[in-house]
Amino acid sequence: MSDQTPSAPDAPLDLSGIDVGEDLSPSQKAEVLLEALPWLRQFHGALVVVKYGGNAMIDDTLKAAFAEDMVFLRQVGLRPVIVHGGGPQISEMLGRLGIESEFRGGLRVTTPEAMDVVRMVLTGKVSRELVGLLNAHGPHAVGLSGEDGGLLRARRRHATVDGEAVDVGLVGDVVDVDPRAVQDLLDAGRIPVVSTVAPDILDPTQVLNVNADTAAAALAVALRARKLIVLTDVEGLYTSWPDRTSLVSQITASALDTLLPSLESGMVPKMEACLRAVRGGVREAHVIDGRVAHSVLMEVFTTRGIGTMVVPDSDGRLNPPTISAPAISSGTTTPTTDGDPQ
Repeated sequence: MSDQTPSAPDAPLDLSGIDVGEDLSPSQKAEVLLEALPWLRQFHGALVVVKYGGNAMIDDTLKAAFAEDMVFLRQVGLRPVIVHGGGPQISEMLGRLGIESEFRGGLRVTTPEAMDVVRMVLTGKVSRELVGLLNAHGPHAVGLSGEDGGLLRARRRHATVDGEAVDVGLVGDVVDVDPRAVQDLLDAGRIPVVSTVAPDILDPTQVLNVNADTAAAALAVALRARKLIVLTDVEGLYTSWPDRTSLVSQITASALDTLLPSLESGMVPKMEACLRAVRGGVREAHVIDGRVAHSVLMEVFTTRGIGTMVVPDSDGRLNPPTISAPAISSGTTTPTTDGDPQ
């Protein structure tokens, strides 16, 4: 995390879209605000990387709420960085253009033709829409991709089918991060919005589609972020699904590592991202339900928080009894993916 202090707010924050509860009495509303006070103090100046995905980037109401959350973070002194994919939007555009999607080993085969669509959708559609929503509250956001300023570099990967490596085209894993372009924007008081395409480290003229969860984790480590927050379409990990009270609120890195092989495929990249982040020096990584409006604010500024938090093994804040991996199941609500790296 940088020692730079965020610049002072340059425009009043529009909170008209945030419902603090019309049924609450004035004293109850005051209690809500006071609950946030210690967290506002603790996280002032903190760098937070947020992976934007799932229903939060499809539903118009959730899109607007997410933008409000990010601007709120900035206005109260945090430094958010947004990393996004765009799997649903990519699938939609490929279909509209009549480009057939092939899957191998659960991954979408990204041909050069498909890669042109991926690049166009991520940098020209998803990024621009999100930047526009953020900048409706003031000149805060700047969009960039992993190609810009040497931010990300990736190496091509293969899928595994029946124990053998299978070519899936222009799909890669992030292997190098130069965060200076993002840091410059943060130092200027901006909210960076990062699209997850990256040059091939072996051939910089070729661009690869990279997983947004793992890219967010790599960027969080490189920026020495205080938190990584991953938005998804489930509430978290459960010990006894469908008992909703069995949601795991905190889990250590070692317990999560043991648990990973038992998770459904859709949850694995998100939990792996959290694991890599905390083992790379990020103090806390969270998976939260992006289907809930203002879920980021609820996680950061309430005592109870929401979702599942991953902490390093040495983190003494994990309240006993520590959750042990064998007792945890991903449950039947774990999302599946269409194989898109996003």
